[in-house]
Amino acid sequence: MLEAFQAALQTPGLFWLLVTIGAAGLVRGFTGFGTAMIFVPVGAQFLPSADVVFLMVLMGVFSTITLFPQAWSKADRAEVGALSMAATVTVPAGLWIMSQMDPLTLRWVAAGVIGVTLAAVISGWRWQGRLGWPGRFAIGGAAGVVGGMTGLTGPVIIVFYLANVRDVARVRANTIVFLAALDVVIAVNLIFGGMASLKAFILAALLGVPYVITTLTGKALFDPKLEKLYRFASYSVIGLAVLSSLPVFD
Repeated sequence: MLEAFQAALQTPGLFWLLVTIGAAGLVRGFTGFGTAMIFVPVGAQFLPSADVVFLMVLMGVFSTITLFPQAWSKADRAEVGALSMAATVTVPAGLWIMSQMDPLTLRWVAAGVIGVTLAAVISGWRWQGRLGWPGRFAIGGAAGVVGGMTGLTGPVIIVFYLANVRDVARVRANTIVFLAALDVVIAVNLIFGGMASLKAFILAALLGVPYVITTLTGKALFDPKLEKLYRFASYSVIGLAVLSSLPVFD
């Protein structure tokens, strides 16, 4: 235990990981998403892929504690339930792909997923139709694969929800509840699959302190009337995280 704690304190880039998770907490607090899209590009530069994924799901647990109760009361539980069931089936496939790919390739994949997500949302693309149960299962399944493979649990669901013309409070609540369920599914698979290290757990505890503080701060700042400001700030932070972490700059 002591050795694992010392190893966590000696993690390369720990300062940048702390700064990044603090920024991610602010964004997550006032938008309901963005933690992985900000942290994964930076974390992947310093940590093994499995540790990055495990850290992200544990951070999800920390943020869930502060955001879930209020979100649960506003969420469309039937829709979130369908998304979650599909993700439960596909998460193992995503984790298997992650275990087979080299870290550099995963960094490019993560950057690509985030870049496409950001471009789709910023472009103003809108889905005008209605998705039935097959569509919901497809979206949930895709989120499970991408989340297990890269730790990016949010991008698929973000494109689905934020690209729709919907009530911002309901979208935020659905996103929070679904990401909470997906975090639990991935964590269980990592633990029982032997891919969750003690060092990563301790590192998550260290990062969890600034993350919870900034998530609560972001939550306190949330105001539906300032939606455009929140989105601009979130997109800017996400874009900066992706650009600064591209392997081409190593």
